[in-house]
Amino acid sequence: MHSKILVTGGLGFIGSHFIRRTLQRSDARIVNLDLDTYAGNPANLQDVQADERYAYVHGDIADPQTVQKAIRGCDAVVHFAAESHVDNSIRSADAFIHTNIVGTQNLIKCAQQQNVAKFIQVSTDEVYGSIEHGAFTEKDKLTPSSPYSASKAAAEMLCMAYGTTFGLPVCITRSTNNFGPYQHPEKLIPKAILHALAGKAIPVYGNGTNVRDWVYVEDNADAIGLVLEKGKPGQTYNIAGRNERTNLDVVQHILDAVGNPQARIEHVQDRKGHDFRYAVDDAKIRALGFRTSQAPFSERILQTVQWYRDNPNWCATCKNSS
Repeated sequence: MHSKILVTGGLGFIGSHFIRRTLQRSDARIVNLDLDTYAGNPANLQDVQADERYAYVHGDIADPQTVQKAIRGCDAVVHFAAESHVDNSIRSADAFIHTNIVGTQNLIKCAQQQNVAKFIQVSTDEVYGSIEHGAFTEKDKLTPSSPYSASKAAAEMLCMAYGTTFGLPVCITRSTNNFGPYQHPEKLIPKAILHALAGKAIPVYGNGTNVRDWVYVEDNADAIGLVLEKGKPGQTYNIAGRNERTNLDVVQHILDAVGNPQARIEHVQDRKGHDFRYAVDDAKIRALGFRTSQAPFSERILQTVQWYRDNPNWCATCKNSS
């Protein structure tokens, strides 16, 4: 087990779950480097702030001095920090290039200089693009459709190049859509939950038949932890939830869970370049021993709805995108 881990973007949705579960399950120390942008929230880790094994560093992953200071003494890096909202990348890609590409390049350069034992690049299934039938394997080519997914694909290429040229022990994870507590309300499931709880219309792109596979966030955090410990350098691992649903089906699950007859679905203009379906083959990570939790999708949606219902103060602390 790694003794000291630099986690970037740990105030965010997936990163905060990873930090919490790592502290619960190991003796590792965590340094959390996060710029605390709109997508991050210190309240996500309020329950671990007093843990002496946890340290927070405020800063930009694109700043060399900040990263050099934060990474000192760390023997592993788990890189979550990213601009991740597709709609924002369509409006302007500048922040995505800065954080996802320039920031990643700076981070891997510092990790190579620090001679870390493992570097995990947390990526997304969106780098593959859309697939009508079947599922992508890790050997399939990348055909990203949005500035967001293109920036994540570029970051992957940089990581692998540092692995080939400098011997940086890099692994990449590509997960399907995550859901669960602490997710920013800009994303589909929390937005639909909060709108349904308030009796407001729930916006759904186009006809709502776009298909996504949903993985519960704690399962993804565990999968990333497994790759950190057992993943082979130079390898990529798909992480699937095996819960394929249309957007309409997801929203209907939420409406049923909320039980608010005043809420309704409102079809809005479709997103530019909207991928129709994402699906990945996760046999490779299952060969490492990964298994998703046994709770069905409907039960996880109920739990997620209840969390947002019980935590209005957390929702009030969320910052808006700018």
